Amino acid sequence: MIAPTSAALIAEGAEILKNAGNEDADFDARQLLLHLTGRSPAELLLQKDEPLPEPAARGYRDLIARRAAGEPLQYIIGRWQFYKSEFFVGPGVLIPRPETEELTDRCVRYLHDREGAAVYDLCAGSGCIGISIALACPGTDVYLFELSDAALGYLKKNIPAAVADRVHTIRLDIFAPCPPGLPAPDLIVSNPPYIPRGELAGLQQEVQKEPAMALDGGADGLDFYRRITAYWLELLNENGFAALECGEAQAKEIAAMLPAGFAHEIGSDSFGAERFVFAHRKPTAG
Repeated sequence: MIAPTSAALIAEGAEILKNAGNEDADFDARQLLLHLTGRSPAELLLQKDEPLPEPAARGYRDLIARRAAGEPLQYIIGRWQFYKSEFFVGPGVLIPRPETEELTDRCVRYLHDREGAAVYDLCAGSGCIGISIALACPGTDVYLFELSDAALGYLKKNIPAAVADRVHTIRLDIFAPCPPGLPAPDLIVSNPPYIPRGELAGLQQEVQKEPAMALDGGADGLDFYRRITAYWLELLNENGFAALECGEAQAKEIAAMLPAGFAHEIGSDSFGAERFVFAHRKPTAG
């Protein structure tokens, strides 16, 4: 039997994924072969016509079968690029998404030249937001609040040694009080669960592989925003800033929940969806 080439395997894998309804079949097929072989994209291009040993071909087909069955690409690979770093991900933790990079970038720009700022990342998941902020803003201390033990496992694994002294993990349900003794935050950022509970069963197959705990925002999807706006935002220092990611139709409702003394703006993501609520605590008079 003639061993298949990399190019032939990618074409085969892409065809299987297309037939399974995968809209990113070509990309996913290529990423899985890169993962399996450990090659760079340039190496794969240069060696696309070289045959692969049969064990490697079998391994690749196994990965394609998992992806065709709806297992997220990021879970199969076990890590994913976010902002300027790579993060470990897998079953039990929310997969980082491009729009959350936009949220993170807004926080980084806000913290530019702010030495000694304290950041709270609520519902931190993999830690991708808070850790990216710590890496980009050397003067900050970041506190990652997460309840899920599974997510905390990835979160702790994702903290680089370079920022380990400035990134603090706290196992906490954000519906509980903030632990005493922490510095008041200058920035609160959160990408909390925001899918209305009744819509969970209708989500894409691969999204349903992600933890329901990271998706379920209550009956109308707004439970976590009620808690954040009613309790956590009041902890912000004067001139403090909050950055919240939300579902496409939720931003105006969340903005209406903000406590007195906050100015706000609604931000759109790169696709034009109203995805973010940014709130700034006004300085007190006098």
